Amino acid sequence: MILTVLLISTIVFVVIRVIPGDPALVIAGIDASQSDIDAIRAKLGTDEPMLSQYVNWIWDVIRFDFGDSMISGQPVTRLVLERFPLTLSLALMGIVISIIIAIPLGVISAVKRWSFWDYLGMAFSQIGMAVPSFWLGILLLLLFSVKIKIFPLFGSGTIMHLILPAISLGIARAAVLLRLTRASMTEELSKEYVVTARSKGLTNRMVYYKHALKNALLPIITIGGIQLGYMLGGAIIIEQVFSLPGLGRLFLFGVYQRDFPLIQGGVVFVAFVFSLINFIVDMLYSVLNPKIRIS
Repeated sequence: MILTVLLISTIVFVVIRVIPGDPALVIAGIDASQSDIDAIRAKLGTDEPMLSQYVNWIWDVIRFDFGDSMISGQPVTRLVLERFPLTLSLALMGIVISIIIAIPLGVISAVKRWSFWDYLGMAFSQIGMAVPSFWLGILLLLLFSVKIKIFPLFGSGTIMHLILPAISLGIARAAVLLRLTRASMTEELSKEYVVTARSKGLTNRMVYYKHALKNALLPIITIGGIQLGYMLGGAIIIEQVFSLPGLGRLFLFGVYQRDFPLIQGGVVFVAFVFSLINFIVDMLYSVLNPKIRIS
């Protein structure tokens, strides 16, 4: 996890300084004076040799210090941490919704293959992966906020503000998890230990949920953790659609304003959280699979 974060930090450092050219020139604009450009370079630290810049950047990343925003002047770490709880709540609600939909329907699809429920699950999966989250979010707003007026139209502060955006995020992720659950359960149901369990007189409920599903959960948890990480970093458009002041809108503001410290700090922070989620998922393997714990 540490090596991954350091590698991503290096990539961010190189991309910010190579692709747009001199960040100071991009921030200052073509009409800026040389003194203004020099002042921005001094604030960003780009007036130093490249190796010195890189060493200072890695040291700042280790200390979780991403400098100050070029626009607001506030520490980037503070800005990110202020917005992170909302985005995390949105992502967690989205993944919970996707799990509630995907796992039961995926298990039913695997147990009753080629039945109505199986075709229903596959149809939902295809539609869920084809429909863009932001488009679904706009439809949900029109239906439940404009027409029926059950949920607030925009803003944050209560759980009601998060339900529609969480559904918008969760549907697409549910489609992926549903297909994976069906495939994983189908594979487990064909193994010999399932036949043995049935020969012992165990009920189908015990066989499906206590034995087969428990073994089928390993790949599902892996993809679920990755999907949660994607939600944290990929909620920019959803937060814009629902006017949620989360990380997504903060990073989008940074891009619009060419706030390079905010952009690079935000990317590294999301990468760190993503890596932490994958680390936690790996630890969960030993809880679900005693063989991994023993080894």
